[in-house]
Amino acid sequence: MRALPLLDKPPPAATGRLPAWLKRPLPKGNGNAFTRTLLDDLRLETVCENAKCPNRPECWSRRTATFMVLGNICTRPCGFCSVPKGEPLHVEHDEPERLAEAAVRLGLKHVVITSVTRDDLPDGGANHFAECVRAVKRRMPTAAVEVLTPDFNGDPAAIDAVVASGPEVFNHNIETVPRLYRVARGRAEYRRSLDLLDRVKRTAPTMVTKAGLMLGVGETIDELFDVLADLRAICCDVVTLGQYLAPTYKHSIPVARYVPPEEFDALAVRARLLGFSQVVAGPFVRSSYHADEMVPGHAAHADHAP
Repeated sequence: MRALPLLDKPPPAATGRLPAWLKRPLPKGNGNAFTRTLLDDLRLETVCENAKCPNRPECWSRRTATFMVLGNICTRPCGFCSVPKGEPLHVEHDEPERLAEAAVRLGLKHVVITSVTRDDLPDGGANHFAECVRAVKRRMPTAAVEVLTPDFNGDPAAIDAVVASGPEVFNHNIETVPRLYRVARGRAEYRRSLDLLDRVKRTAPTMVTKAGLMLGVGETIDELFDVLADLRAICCDVVTLGQYLAPTYKHSIPVARYVPPEEFDALAVRARLLGFSQVVAGPFVRSSYHADEMVPGHAAHADHAP
């Protein structure tokens, strides 16, 4: 295994063209158009589109998507994210049923539900999350459901409400190392995010807990492994590591470094030694990318997807 660089300070911003490993061809077939049309018909938002995910063409061509509930306007100004910020719209109470209908039509066996942060709502949107989980389980009782939630401002009742709805996977992204939180995550708090995952695991020990980090923001290897050690200390099961890519040229956080694939591989090997049941690492890895492969016994689609 190649030795990993140990950075004493953040490197300068990466400049120039993207490296070869961050370029790939567009998928063929009509799956992409099928997914877009279905989402438009059911008036559903996805993080794939709102966050300008580089995996959207691949995932949509596979007829899978990460549903984003509670609108597409976020109340927090995270510097790495392209989701619009501002005053959110009202909650659409029929959204859980529309989401469940989309999951049925796509033939999903693993349904991933995320949201914008809704600090304007008393429960942060937790009960709406729970309604979405229950709606999917009513329509698709054998499907696995994964939630990727905001921190709900650390409200125990909000966290418990989502846990009680029975998702198989509870995902909450740590995103980066504590030193970079002020720049990258706005009003989020590192300890609060850890406490959320800790509460989930203590409340529901058999529920899979999962967290994601983006690399190339300016973190050091030591800082990264301090975070991974913190996650294992609270028995987090799964961790994803991916390359940060600024969604637009105007974003306040530049890419500090493009991490090569072989370094991601080496990081994954070292991370597994900490005891995670699964470590997924690579330039295009995102927290919900191929999420179905992280739950044993489930695949992304039913045998006869439309």
